[in-house]
This record gives sequence, structure tokens and C-alpha cells, in this order.
Amino acid sequence: MLHIWKLLFFTLFLLYSCYSDIKTRRVTNNLLSIMLAGGVVFMLFEILTHGISYILYAFISAGFMFVIVYILFQLGIFGGADAKSLIILSMIFPASPTFKAFEYSFPLHKPSIDSFAFSILGNAIMLIFIFQIGLAAYNIMKMGIRIDNPGYIFIGYKTKISQLVNKHVRLLQDLNIVNRDIELHYRRGELELDDRTIQKLKNMSEKGLIKDDVWVTPKLPFMIPMTIGFFVAVFYGNLVFELTKLFF
Repeated sequence: MLHIWKLLFFTLFLLYSCYSDIKTRRVTNNLLSIMLAGGVVFMLFEILTHGISYILYAFISAGFMFVIVYILFQLGIFGGADAKSLIILSMIFPASPTFKAFEYSFPLHKPSIDSFAFSILGNAIMLIFIFQIGLAAYNIMKMGIRIDNPGYIFIGYKTKISQLVNKHVRLLQDLNIVNRDIELHYRRGELELDDRTIQKLKNMSEKGLIKDDVWVTPKLPFMIPMTIGFFVAVFYGNLVFELTKLFF
């Protein structure tokens, strides 16, 4: 029964985090503090139920997840709030929560590496991958085979400079001067799009110095795939493991 209460608590947190992430592309530390405080209460109940050994499992789980999210954070795959959320979840759920409902035992497929937070992360990354495939399909349908930068199609899309707004997108390209000509080139690490940069691009476009389009990448609200990944992990298991077993 404690697992059910923990799942309900974190469901509320994740749903509100999705709302915040969609609206501002941020999840505040105050919200994370509430999540941690609620998690500590549940941890105390777990210690009373299962003894001090629960603390050992919780810290092993959190340490394992910390190493993974630290690497992904350094690579810029997701933000600090996403990383903190996964670490907190790994402490509260050292293993996948199991429960029965409607004559079924959940999750339907218990993963080989029984780390609930790792299952959530794997499911979320799988959803991001599906999004990228969809983005590539959108670009191909929009531009056909005449794509000036094929490598961009999985991570961004083209938009008119005249229609640029400072809202939830970053530039994939930066200005470069080559033989006194201004060119747009790929920038490793997306460039923040502010009003000054937008005006600069618009001025250059109006003068005919650059074309009136540029590649941008959306600021994805990672809490959405993470929340979906949470529900998939609760009821199904780890999609990555199951797909791997299916193919190999």
C-alpha cells in the first residue's frame, strides 16, 4: 500500500512539473524541495517497515543514478531539474514498485537491472528518439530532398528570421565571416536566442547579407517524456530492455 501512496504523490509532482516546464521551461528548486521533503517522509516509513538496510539500497540506487545523470547533464542532454528529479526518485524507489490491480501484477515486465529511475530515464530517452524521428519526417516532408543541412533534421527545423521570437527555441547556427562574406554555420552547443540576436539577424536579412531563414532547435520540456516514462515504468517496465530482448 505504501508503494501506491508514493506513486500517487510523485504523480502529482510530475504532472505539475510538466505544467511548469511547458509554461516556463523551468522546474523551480522550491518544487524540487517539496518533492524531496515528501520523499523523506516516505523513506522514514520504509525504514520503519524494512529496517536500516533500506538506506543502503537507497544510497546505492542514488549513487548509480547520479553518475548517469551527471554524464548526461555534462553532455547537455537535459537540465539540472531533470537530473535532480531522477536522483530523488532513485532514492525513494531503489527498485521498481510492485503492486497488483485488476488481476494483473505491475510492472508487467520487471527489468533485468531493477532500477526504477533508470527505467524512467530509458523510457524518456526512447520517447525523445521517437520525437526526433518525427522531426526528421516533418523536415523531409517540408523541404523534400533539397535540405541544405541534412544533419540538422533530427534536432531542429528551419524558420523565417522575420518570424523569429524569443520563445522556447535556440539557434543551431552562428554567424561566421569568410572572405568578408557572412555565413551561417553549425554551432556546437545551441546558441541562446535573445531579442538582441533576433534583431541582429533581422537587420542582416533585410540588407540581403544572409538568407531569411535559419535552423533552430526547440527547448524540449524534458519533464513530459520523463513523466510518460514514469507511467510506462510503473505499468510496463523498461522499454529499452524489452525492445533489446525482442531484437536480440
